[in-house]
Amino acid sequence: MIDTHCHLDYMGDPASARGELGLTGMVCIGASVEHARNAVALAERFPDVWATVGLHPTDTDEDGPEARAVLERLATHPRVIGIGESGLDDYWDDTKRAAQVAAFEWQLDLARRTGKPLVIHVRDKLGQDRAQRGVVDVLAAWPDQPVILHCFSGHAGLLACGLERGAYFGFAGNTTYKNAREIQDAARTVPLDRLLVETDAPFLAPVPKRGKPNRPGYVRHTLEFIAELRATTAEELEAVTDANARRVYGLPTP
Repeated sequence: MIDTHCHLDYMGDPASARGELGLTGMVCIGASVEHARNAVALAERFPDVWATVGLHPTDTDEDGPEARAVLERLATHPRVIGIGESGLDDYWDDTKRAAQVAAFEWQLDLARRTGKPLVIHVRDKLGQDRAQRGVVDVLAAWPDQPVILHCFSGHAGLLACGLERGAYFGFAGNTTYKNAREIQDAARTVPLDRLLVETDAPFLAPVPKRGKPNRPGYVRHTLEFIAELRATTAEELEAVTDANARRVYGLPTP
């Protein structure tokens, strides 16, 4: 089983996460210059870890020529399989939308130039959807760029946009939460060949681990929950989501 989105370098002992609950691969997300370097180092160290490199929308204060030069260089590393996570985030009061859009568009261009998918982060304040609608607007100018909608929220507009452009949808531990009806509805309806499972570890631990630090192996709990939603077996869904992960990220077949 492949965890398609985790922050392995945030864990105190990354090596301990390997092989848990049948885990066979992890994509470690580099969401800043520092974490991009860490992600690449972990991918060099462990054969079952791959990396992405990018700039999270809440870290756009570090955007600039030097940061972009580092990320451009890292993006060509043979263990780097994606760009991001990038996108828009309106959760905090000091959101800098213009800076976020500029970084988002630059990373879309970097993904296009390197031939790698862009991992998209989108988050709004409770009850709002400005960031979701903003991502739809930005993506309209990049119709052919492969994207992964990480930690998909179930937003109807973003769902329609993603389905139209053939995006991949990453479902994380919050899919298992009791009040996550929109996410669960999306997990039922997204085409099987576009569905991914992820942890976002150490965040968003799924039921029955909710409230504890998340770990990459806990992706199995999310997969089992979605399998039940879709009235299929965990074994069948694992085969599909692993194949999807290998396709979108260009991973080798074991």
